[in-house]
Amino acid sequence: MATNTILTPTAVTRKALQILHQKLNFIGTINRQYDDSYANAGAKIGDSLKIRLPNQYTVRSGASLSVQNTVEQSTTLQVATQKGVDIEFSSKELTMDIDDFADRILEPAMAVLAANIEADALSMYKDVYNIVDNDGNALTFLNIMQGRKILNDNLAPMDNNRTALLSTDHTAKLVDALKGLFQDSNAIKQQYKEGMMGRTGGFDFYENTLLANHTTGTAPKTTTYTVNGAVTTNGSTSVTVATGTATFKAGDIFTVAGCFRVHPETKVSTGVLQQFVVTTDYAGGAGSVAFAPALYSSGALQNVVAAGMANSSAIVKVGAGNAEQLTPSMVYHRDAFTFATADLVLPKGVDFAAREVYDGISMRTVRQYVISTDQFPCRIDVLYGYKTLRAQLAARLHADG
Repeated sequence: MATNTILTPTAVTRKALQILHQKLNFIGTINRQYDDSYANAGAKIGDSLKIRLPNQYTVRSGASLSVQNTVEQSTTLQVATQKGVDIEFSSKELTMDIDDFADRILEPAMAVLAANIEADALSMYKDVYNIVDNDGNALTFLNIMQGRKILNDNLAPMDNNRTALLSTDHTAKLVDALKGLFQDSNAIKQQYKEGMMGRTGGFDFYENTLLANHTTGTAPKTTTYTVNGAVTTNGSTSVTVATGTATFKAGDIFTVAGCFRVHPETKVSTGVLQQFVVTTDYAGGAGSVAFAPALYSSGALQNVVAAGMANSSAIVKVGAGNAEQLTPSMVYHRDAFTFATADLVLPKGVDFAAREVYDGISMRTVRQYVISTDQFPCRIDVLYGYKTLRAQLAARLHADG
């Protein structure tokens, strides 16, 4: 007759972390950073990590030397969000087999923790300014390929780290149309992830129930707003507009007439309007609308034509108009976003404490014993942060379900 053994802290933590990892299909497909300096006494770095961005340069024509400075760019990632699940079980339950313990206790606990962490990270959609607009129509495979074109045009690496993350509405129709094209997920992934459908068109396809529609501001597609004073200064992140009453919400996307995107390397106009995303809610009226990406009309970082946002040019919303909803699906390369975790301190003087790292995610479990009730209150925690690193390597997909 098989006998059960007391579950060890390492076994519990490792199993919980594996379940959490399986359920994080967005975080599982983006760049994951782990900083072990938190685990070493005397080696703390605060709650911020500096992440370097790729350097960019211009090309000289002719024999004359034209030296340019190397301008290092970086972004700051704060690892300051702590979330966890607190559970309690008896000494009798601790004699269960690890699989039974996982099914009864860890699975539901990790499901709710994963959902909350994933929902936090998915808020990064508001940083994405590229969008495929198929407003009023169902999502099609052509839309996915248009998203692929955006990634290619922005020089996203052509490797196996591209993902199409779809809402449940988009999934239902697209999978029915493409069911004969998807490969078996087991043929392309050693580690199963929840919601994975397969691979086609250069993307791993996932369904995620946590993708939420974005409700835009009250500005219609034809906003009536115009540029009040040309924007050509390198690094500009706001545009002044004349009087109006319509609002913008952070996450709304717009274009400016005549402000065309340039090729990232040749700096030649693509003839395609640069898309910008509103970064701060705008209440309407005369003032400045904050946007991303920062505008560069010259130099190594140039992303738009030299004219930039010309004075009196029309501002047009893309995707959805007056307080309508933008759908949340996305295509992206892994390096568009990052998610980072750090080790939490292991306390002393408790029944047990354990910490495990798996695939760039650190988790801590701490358990104490209450003699009066023969119970073991237990907390499972993750300390994390997230950041959009290179929004140009992602594109939102707007279409009806």
